[in-house]
Amino acid sequence: MNRYENPLVERYASLDMLYNFSPHKKFTTWRKLWLALAEIQKTLGLDISEEQLQELRAHLEDIDFEKARNYEKKFRHDVMAHVHTLADAAPMARPVIHLGATSAFVGDNTDLIQIRDGMQILFKRMVRLVKRLRDFALEYKELPTLGFTHYQPAQLTTVGKRASLWLQSLLLDIEECEFCFENLRFRGVKGTTGTAASFKELFNGDFEKVKKLDDQLSKRFGFQKRFAVTGQTYDRKLDAQVLYLLSNIAQSAHKFTNDLRLLQNLKEIEEPFEKDQIGSSAMAYKRNPMRSERIAALAKFAISLSSSPAMVAASQWLERTLDDSANKRLVIPQAFLAIDAILLIWNNIMDGLVVYPKMIEKHIKEEFPFMATEYIIMEGVKNGGDRQWLHERIRLHSMQAAQVVKIRGKENDLIGRIVNDNKINIDKKQLMDLLYPKNFTGFASEQTVNFIEEQVDPLLERHKDLIDTPNEDLSV
Repeated sequence: MNRYENPLVERYASLDMLYNFSPHKKFTTWRKLWLALAEIQKTLGLDISEEQLQELRAHLEDIDFEKARNYEKKFRHDVMAHVHTLADAAPMARPVIHLGATSAFVGDNTDLIQIRDGMQILFKRMVRLVKRLRDFALEYKELPTLGFTHYQPAQLTTVGKRASLWLQSLLLDIEECEFCFENLRFRGVKGTTGTAASFKELFNGDFEKVKKLDDQLSKRFGFQKRFAVTGQTYDRKLDAQVLYLLSNIAQSAHKFTNDLRLLQNLKEIEEPFEKDQIGSSAMAYKRNPMRSERIAALAKFAISLSSSPAMVAASQWLERTLDDSANKRLVIPQAFLAIDAILLIWNNIMDGLVVYPKMIEKHIKEEFPFMATEYIIMEGVKNGGDRQWLHERIRLHSMQAAQVVKIRGKENDLIGRIVNDNKINIDKKQLMDLLYPKNFTGFASEQTVNFIEEQVDPLLERHKDLIDTPNEDLSV
């Protein structure tokens, strides 16, 4: 307990994401890259024996991390430390390990594999979240609720329509994630400054063989696209693009938690609260929205990280400079861990989100008379009234009703004032028959259903295999 522990590791992120950025995955991937490089080089004519390849295959997983640490202390070079560690385990293969490659061959390609695999973990969580939000939106598509602009009561909407706004933001993030998947490129085999000069020597100037090596290695690791040109490293703008995506997911999540915390204050919608959960150490009655607050905290962190890769991409020198390395080691894994935690918690909230229709109805009743005034003015005009005169008459009644509510603490009596005003020429019985909240939600329900049918359900159908897999055990 005498060393700092990263809360993302100790408290928040999943085992899947923690493994994705673990030393074991990183360095076993290095060995898989070295093996694949040698195997393809052999098929293209280099003098590499099957025995050498077999020795490499036998030592993909059994890394002596202590030996690697000692080598790194000696060499001050992590890649060469692991080259020597593997060479000690596979002495026959020593001459062909890392043949023609530079450090970025294992470093950059592994980074890209981890980014891709991390995005796949997040994508799965986002698809599951879409399903939960979809079901919630449909369940409450017709439940009227106060809309708010400037956090002031506005025209009615429905609980489901509001949820569709959260869902819309998430769909934009998913579209961006799919775009990133489609355009993610492998660094591949490029040599020291990106010219493949070492491979030109190995293959006696045969550019076609070098292209085949690059293409085959990229496809072996699941990448259909690769950078056609690089310096020593792949273009660091790719890291910036990925972090922008993660920032956008964080923005969507934070917006959701803002809304939920406001609604929880109104006692209209509430995040799950467990039987033995304590909301406050001092105030025993409190039901603090701790899950939403945790998402908001992690979201701010993830959003703040998006500026680092942008600065790295902007400040690289010529074919490469090493002032990206420490930044990448910190920022990229931690951003993925933070978004992983956010999506786990968001899914958990949606699993137990509680709606209180009676409280929603109570708040509608307090404000609904004001919402009906636009309809009353239109009905009065239809019956021959002057729009400006009606507007002024109802404005005066509204001010008086507001005083009754705010100063005297009584119920809103605006409708009664209008009904009893004989100078307002409307059908009072028709007015009372129509004054139901469901008549004032516009096309909220229809919009929700249309949105889900046209945009959400096709997405879920394409990725239904991600929905049906078992849920994670969420430690939130």
